[in-house]
Amino acid sequence: MYRPPNPVRLVILWIGLALARVGLVSREHVHRTTDLAWPRIVTGLARMSKNAVDVAMVGVAVGRTAIAGVGFASPYWGVAFSLGGGFAAGTIALVSQRFGGEAFDELGDAIRASALLVVVVTLPVAAVFWSVPTELVGLLTSEARPVELGGAYLKILALGVPFAGLNLVGSRIYIGLDDAWTPMVLRAGGAVMNIALNAVLIFGFDLGVEGAAWGTVLSNALITGVFAVALAAGRLPLLGELPVRVSPTGPYAVLGDLRDLVRIGLPVVGRNLVWTVAKFPMLAIVGLFGSTVVAAYVISRRIWGLMNTPGWGFGLAASSLVGQELGAGDEAAAESYARDIIAFSVATYAVAAIVVAVFADPIVASFVGDPDDTAIPVARGLVYAACIAVIAGGVKAATAGPLDASGDTRWPFYSQAIGMFGVAIPLAYLGATTPLGIYGLYLSFLAETSVPAAINYWRFASGEWKAISREYRPDQPVADD
Repeated sequence: MYRPPNPVRLVILWIGLALARVGLVSREHVHRTTDLAWPRIVTGLARMSKNAVDVAMVGVAVGRTAIAGVGFASPYWGVAFSLGGGFAAGTIALVSQRFGGEAFDELGDAIRASALLVVVVTLPVAAVFWSVPTELVGLLTSEARPVELGGAYLKILALGVPFAGLNLVGSRIYIGLDDAWTPMVLRAGGAVMNIALNAVLIFGFDLGVEGAAWGTVLSNALITGVFAVALAAGRLPLLGELPVRVSPTGPYAVLGDLRDLVRIGLPVVGRNLVWTVAKFPMLAIVGLFGSTVVAAYVISRRIWGLMNTPGWGFGLAASSLVGQELGAGDEAAAESYARDIIAFSVATYAVAAIVVAVFADPIVASFVGDPDDTAIPVARGLVYAACIAVIAGGVKAATAGPLDASGDTRWPFYSQAIGMFGVAIPLAYLGATTPLGIYGLYLSFLAETSVPAAINYWRFASGEWKAISREYRPDQPVADD
């Protein structure tokens, strides 16, 4: 299949080759990392753009109150991604190591077990969101209109929770097989479809926040179906042959795989939930500043999400490439890949931060209909703080990749928890309750990434993850503690 050149790939490759020219990374590693990372970055850009467009569309159609309502509901929707993405980390670890060790017969069992596990853990969450959405949003704010709008948004989103989790598993399966193109086409295509549906439902049918929610649910359900067909058939129209074909009638409850998925994935679920759970007290604290700062905060987080998309690619590229080398028993090559990807990631984040800082004014203004809205200067300041903080995010994401690939997933969880609950949230609270003011939010942004980055890198540099990986390699004896 012909794959047209992509500007994101060209930019990423240019950054990597510039590092290679000065001897900081290997050219071979740059090419392999770029091939795996750029489709995932495009997927991230598409999905984060979708999130940003959701906020911008409801802001234009309904007003600043709708932005706040969607913002208060968003942490609950994030639970689906915390659960799905967490257990999908187990999927990529098992799949990549089996692929690298050429244990192809074990792939199907790991994939089916992953799907079963995610469905089992997400269905109860969906039931809760459907049953008491207004009450859940009301825990974060006492303002009636944001509670009403956020509850309506969350009730519909509940239907999409299992599909969101399954989409993440489907994506990680192919990335673990050295194929980042297929999930990029499917998930980025789903994000574009979501934006189109939102435009029709929000503006064409005047459904407001409910239209944004229905667009999300429908697009996620459709892409889940496409992933299922792709895995069962081993091919798709236009994409052609795919690297794996998995029978849907094989065993699902493979106890060994389920145990490994839980053991590897549970700390990643915890790590993901750290930020998701932290959103609740954080939004409550931001609410103490008033509705203007809430809207500005939601806008800045959407822009930060766009800047953070390189981590989607570099973290998963590190997981796949490091995992394959570990599966083949070459620990030196695994560490070499990891170190190069860390440097590559930081450089890419720095470029993204500079671009956003230069164009911060028009980017922020695009989220509100009134150019004189008082939320704009507040959001602009928060975006500048995010531009500094996000560079440390490049270290955090890239160092989590090799730790995830090896099965050493506890330390990224610890680092995220310490950074958020031990430092970032207290700083935000000080800002809301002392003369520190808005600077507390700026410092909170910095702590959110720099603390986990330092802890993750320390754990990576210790080398313990290489010994831990021996417990999960196919047909390998368990390493002594």
